[in-house]
Amino acid sequence: MTPPLSVQLYTVRDAIATDLPGTLRRIADIGFTNVELAGYVDRADEYAEALQATGLTAPSGHARLLGDAGLDLDRILSASVTVGLTTLIDPHIDEARWTTREDVEAIARELGAVAARAADHGLALGYHNHAFEFEHRIDGVSAYEVFANALHDDVVLELDTYWCQVGGDSAVEILGKLGDKVRFLHVKDGDGTKNDKAQVAVGNGIMPVREIIAAAPQAQQVIELDDHEGDVFQAVADSHAFLTGVRA
Repeated sequence: MTPPLSVQLYTVRDAIATDLPGTLRRIADIGFTNVELAGYVDRADEYAEALQATGLTAPSGHARLLGDAGLDLDRILSASVTVGLTTLIDPHIDEARWTTREDVEAIARELGAVAARAADHGLALGYHNHAFEFEHRIDGVSAYEVFANALHDDVVLELDTYWCQVGGDSAVEILGKLGDKVRFLHVKDGDGTKNDKAQVAVGNGIMPVREIIAAAPQAQQVIELDDHEGDVFQAVADSHAFLTGVRA
């Protein structure tokens, strides 16, 4: 069974900065029951209270875990438990580390070590890509594929399908290769460039959304806009309506 639709709350970060409970209520009123958190570690108690008040669940959330960003891993893990995550996802590992096989395989090992610590807190661990993991090629394939093949089974993938495509690979083909390793999909749309403001409601851009959804029926679909020229809540609502129709 396909999990309920989710939305990455980074999409509505400006609204959250001024009114967290009100923003979550607007998200719930659109029809979401699941959300994906970002920037929650320093406000874990507030998020936990607001999620409960709005009837929302956060099965996944983003926090940087490696390098200087991950120096306070215990605090990140504790906050993740407080807000009710089941999967903690690293959203970004520095591009400079994706140019050689040795570095990419080292990233996989490091995430595997973090996964063991996360498991002690009842959490699964995942990784979310940008475009550069696909732009960098190693022995004829993307650095992302090298990474995925080196990952320990305890680490899952959240494929950002838009950035995969912008990076030069077909999201549908990558999903076919990775199978059940992909547990989450960032479903976003736009003009296929790196201009965040050109991102639009899902279904209004160039992405083959129906084919992507069909290629990974097991994955949680997470709507995200990194930026948007218009009313972002309307774009989220339109994305929800489109994907609800695709899933019907």
